Amino acid sequence: MRKPAETSVPVAPAIAERWSPRAFDETAAITDDQLTALLEAARWAPSFGNTQPARYLVGRRGEPAFTRILATLNSGNQAWALRASALLVGVMVTTNEKGEVPYAEYGLGLASENLVVQAVELGLAAHQMAGFSADAVRAEFALPADAVPRVAIAVGTPADASVLGDPKRVERELAPRRRLPLAEFAFGDGWGTPAL
Repeated sequence: MRKPAETSVPVAPAIAERWSPRAFDETAAITDDQLTALLEAARWAPSFGNTQPARYLVGRRGEPAFTRILATLNSGNQAWALRASALLVGVMVTTNEKGEVPYAEYGLGLASENLVVQAVELGLAAHQMAGFSADAVRAEFALPADAVPRVAIAVGTPADASVLGDPKRVERELAPRRRLPLAEFAFGDGWGTPAL
């Protein structure tokens, strides 16, 4: 299912096509090349002083790591994420040999955006989630103290919204995408004064 962004001027196709579906094809697998491309895209994201704070825990459906990540999601996310081809947890490393890593959370965000845009380029979709237990991830994967789980990501092949079953979830999946207008997003001479 496509839900391209309605933009005032054309933007890169992968950006326009990127959205966060919950309906995934439970029969579709992610290939080694596809998974590698997602992680390479994330790896080459910008970071403050090239500190590269982003790390990912990765599991493909059918692998133990997938089941372990799925168990850390809240029940609402588990209900649909189990059909994804892969589950990941984005982790930010907050220290290195020089001390505290500046802007580690921002660096993880940039890497994760690269990952989800690369998914679109591959004909896949990705859905980022805050609804998971960081403490459960820490315990399940024996993370060191300076590794902070920040986001879970489901990746897979989009499916018809009907796979979600629940009419409210189907309706939410089919709803139009919405964003603030540019006049409320980018300011020029002062706060609230549109830049464009």
